[in-house]
Amino acid sequence: MALKMHGSLSASALGDRLGTSSEAARQQLVRLAGEGLVAARSASSGVGRPTQLWSLTPAAQARFPDTHAALTVQLLDIVRQHMGEAALDAIISVREAETRKAYQAATAHAPDIRSRVAALADLRSREGYMAAWTEQPDGSMLLVENHCPICAAAIACQGFCRAELEVFRAVLGPGVEIERQDHIVAGGRRCSYLIKASSHGPA
Repeated sequence: MALKMHGSLSASALGDRLGTSSEAARQQLVRLAGEGLVAARSASSGVGRPTQLWSLTPAAQARFPDTHAALTVQLLDIVRQHMGEAALDAIISVREAETRKAYQAATAHAPDIRSRVAALADLRSREGYMAAWTEQPDGSMLLVENHCPICAAAIACQGFCRAELEVFRAVLGPGVEIERQDHIVAGGRRCSYLIKASSHGPA
């Protein structure tokens, strides 16, 4: 909270604010750094040794209250109640089209199904889905998303999940079958997708 309120601080300055020693503050900072919640950088004043300043990481920022999910759900409810289900479907369709276009551009040079799945996992990870993929013994692939950054919206309107699956199908190509196996919205720990070349043509 001190780093959130006051920005980057040295261990000594943090200790002063917390009423403890700089060494005790440093030990806590090292522990938090091990959890990926703070990071240090050196700052030189031109005299003496550089000072080590500590600041919050993006992972730590996520620990603080954020009402964007509640706002998103509220906006979806407003659209549904005042503009109708068709308007909500139109919004989802536009988002689906824009996402498909961006993903297809990012995977345009992937030569085969494995490289397309790998590129898709990378795209999704950068968007906060904590995605990874593995090849299965039978040659199929499993794409796993351990987090859903739009979970509140997806629960309020499962059209987002339907559109997401359609985007995956478009990006991976007509020679690929994809089946959702786990689903966070349905109570699963994660979302997972089994992907394999179809019998209708090469990937």
